[in-house]
Amino acid sequence: MKEADFYERLEGGKVHCHLCPQECKIADGKEGFCRVRTNRDGVLYSENYGRILAASVDPIEKKPLYHFHPGKPIMSIGTRGCNQRCDFCQNWEMIETDSEGTPVTSDEVAAMADRNGSIGIAYTYNEPMIWFEFVLECTRKVRARGLKNVLVTNGSVNPDPLVRLLPHVDAMNIDLKSMDPEFYRKICKSKLDPVLETIRAAKVSCHIEITNLVIPTLNDSEELIGELVDFVARLGRETPLHFSAYYPCYKMTIERTPVSTLRRAYELARKKLDYVYIGNARTEDACVSYCPNCGQPAVERNGYDTNADGMDGDKCINCGNTMAFVV
Repeated sequence: MKEADFYERLEGGKVHCHLCPQECKIADGKEGFCRVRTNRDGVLYSENYGRILAASVDPIEKKPLYHFHPGKPIMSIGTRGCNQRCDFCQNWEMIETDSEGTPVTSDEVAAMADRNGSIGIAYTYNEPMIWFEFVLECTRKVRARGLKNVLVTNGSVNPDPLVRLLPHVDAMNIDLKSMDPEFYRKICKSKLDPVLETIRAAKVSCHIEITNLVIPTLNDSEELIGELVDFVARLGRETPLHFSAYYPCYKMTIERTPVSTLRRAYELARKKLDYVYIGNARTEDACVSYCPNCGQPAVERNGYDTNADGMDGDKCINCGNTMAFVV
């Protein structure tokens, strides 16, 4: 364990955690909403500091990041806990486990960062923001080796921790689950506005891509998809947007997202965004990166197999247009 950052001590032995918008006030001997930040004798500790539950070298496209070093592998690590409680959580067994995981140091993580051709470390599987102290320590050491740091996050974090972490982050995939605050309140037990603020701040600091899990009857209306597309377009039409297929999981039994629903969202988004993709569903063209200038395929994908022969560096080989890729 390590004493946590971003908290204050209150009367009666309580502590007030300021890491994320849950803003938990935690009595002595109790844990916060995330289940990994615990009050012990009036001191807030990060219980998952230096504890790892999963490590694997993944394709960068699996994060999903399609515009950040396409076709490259990245070492991915995660632990337990989350500051949302999504009824459709696809990693709930890892999120809710009581397993302490395997001890690891930040030096060991940094040493893992270039194994098997990896370009760095992706902090993923659970919510990396509640692993804040360890992630921050690791990002500094990974950067010192000239390697990359990637966050796969729900974006639910307070501004001060985010400002401290962002200078060490190279890319983020951020889940934007709906533009409806009630969806966040009822389905995720969380808040929408802090996620939007995280996205705005990250956009000016590092490479970002947005993922929206499309759930039938809950966030798939043309109005809500349109609001989401408009928000992403205001960030810049070059911002990649991924629509992913939901499937029944954890507490949610709604039927799987039809491909036709994903296709409708894709076509709507393509009117205002240069790079739109469909994930978790087989489509012929919706995983291809097209040059927004000439319309020719620049990067083609078959699952996680990536062919970037249509690009020279970050330029389209057909017309020479500079595209929104980090290579």
